[in-house]
Amino acid sequence: MKIYHNPRCSKSRQGLEILKESNNPFEVIKYLETPITKNELTDIIKLLGISPINLVRKNEAIWKENYKGKTLTDAEIINAMAENPKLIERPIVINNGKAVIGRPPEIIKTIL
Repeated sequence: MKIYHNPRCSKSRQGLEILKESNNPFEVIKYLETPITKNELTDIIKLLGISPINLVRKNEAIWKENYKGKTLTDAEIINAMAENPKLIERPIVINNGKAVIGRPPEIIKTIL
């Protein structure tokens, strides 16, 4: 089990607590320190069953200043997230071939 975690995000911290309470082993990936590759992002998006745009934090200044209002391909959106990990919605939890975005954090319990 993995959690893509940003310690500065309250929802991400709540998601981490849910994993700790589950008593299952898990790996914490601080994706702002260890960026996610384009291939990893593509795999995560497939596991989530969403379009890349649905993983973007659209209220981030980086998005508003550089990408908002533009017509982007899925590959361009993935590139934007790989180059600017702050744009990635969080937390993301992966367990046994299933993945969820922990918003709200309680949704994580559905894949434990």
